[in-house]
Amino acid sequence: MIKFLLNQEVREEDQVSPNMTVLSYLRTHVKKTGTKEGCGSGDCGACTVVLGELVNGKLQYRSVNSCLTFISALHGKQLITVEDLQSTDNKLHPVQQAVVDFHGSQCGYCTPGFIMSMFALGKNKPNANKEEIFESLAGNLCRCTGYRPIVDAAMSLSTEKPLLDQFAELEQATVAKLKQLEDQPATLTYDDLYSFSPRSTDELATLLLTHPDARLVAGGTDLSLEVTQFHRPIDKLINLGLVEDMKHLLETDTHIEIGANLPISDCYQALSKYYPDFGELLHRFASLQVRNQGTLGGNIGNASPIGDTPPLLIALDTELVLRKSNQRRTIALEDYFISYKVTAQQPSEFIEKILIPKPANNTDGHKEFRAYKLSKRLDDDISAVCGAFNIDVKNGKVADARIAFGGMAATPKRASSCEEALIGKVWSIATVKAAMQALEQDFEPLSDFRASKEYRTLTAANMLHRFFIEQQNTNSQIETRVTSYV
Repeated sequence: MIKFLLNQEVREEDQVSPNMTVLSYLRTHVKKTGTKEGCGSGDCGACTVVLGELVNGKLQYRSVNSCLTFISALHGKQLITVEDLQSTDNKLHPVQQAVVDFHGSQCGYCTPGFIMSMFALGKNKPNANKEEIFESLAGNLCRCTGYRPIVDAAMSLSTEKPLLDQFAELEQATVAKLKQLEDQPATLTYDDLYSFSPRSTDELATLLLTHPDARLVAGGTDLSLEVTQFHRPIDKLINLGLVEDMKHLLETDTHIEIGANLPISDCYQALSKYYPDFGELLHRFASLQVRNQGTLGGNIGNASPIGDTPPLLIALDTELVLRKSNQRRTIALEDYFISYKVTAQQPSEFIEKILIPKPANNTDGHKEFRAYKLSKRLDDDISAVCGAFNIDVKNGKVADARIAFGGMAATPKRASSCEEALIGKVWSIATVKAAMQALEQDFEPLSDFRASKEYRTLTAANMLHRFFIEQQNTNSQIETRVTSYV
């Protein structure tokens, strides 16, 4: 059974499939059809809802794609839909009224999703600036192309004071209800389908020993597509949403330690602090709805050749802590990927945390880390090529180089021949051009609907050339480095 709040109503569900999405639950079980299905794959945002959850005892709101969220993820949380925004005296919510006032609804199909994204923004950043509004709405597509009035509506809501509505008035009551659900069991069984929700890494380790064939789901932003797009049921799911001790972010003298279950949106501040390009790339990692659910561990464990973070993490010499039962081992991230969708992870083993080295003091050289993402759209799009460069130049020569790419092979991969062409050589355009040619020995990319193999080969080489030019120009701005798109 799972228990959650549907607005303010406590819901108990034990006769639903663990493979059911929140979108399907809303439309077919509780007949709340305001939440729309557009793409069914997390690309359009029409199905956006808001989840309220307790974080350190306080209520936090996140916009998510209900089409990608399995119902087991609702346990212990508050689910808010567009129908819930209207007050009990039938007055429109301020967000809804703003959309009316600024004529922000055209055909109206995408409107509920936009409203929910704006609602979450108002709760989290009531005085949002235009850039923050764009980021919040980037995961919502309007096929009528009328973005200006929608943005105007969002801008009109920006204020120094928190948004006052019935949710603010009922906040203490909501927190009290959610606390009552915190220690409730959360297991779903339906026919031959099972879902387990451990509350700690110890419980998770024990469950995986008993069910080594179970699939781990954190955000589910990719795994859920097996059910919704490919119609393949998942027999056993282990939902990580309640495993709080794997959502940590710690800093030591030498490393940033990130729990594998920490949402991508919660990684931004620490990574951008030490590696600004990493932070800028995360702004272009899918949409805010996906970043609110997807985790760094999931992006790695998915083992996609076009995942955005693995090339950057490999270039930074990142390590993974893998756990099985009470045993742990640490491996280099570059050794984790074996072949397409095949990793070094053993049965019953899981990624527990990610260890990212901090930049070393670079008093005797000029070490630079930069990243470039090439995609057809600026926002909410998958990379055609993603390149990361971590190059140390001392006394005019390349002392060390770690270069990695996504979209160029069956796995995220280092460019070893390119690195060898650089290390020990004079840092010059001639050396860079030789290294650009060496890249052809490292990769034989495929052609697909995102890019041809020739285009990928050319643009990967040009990324290194661009790195050289920008490294030479110390006045280069970060935002010019990570916003390249086709």
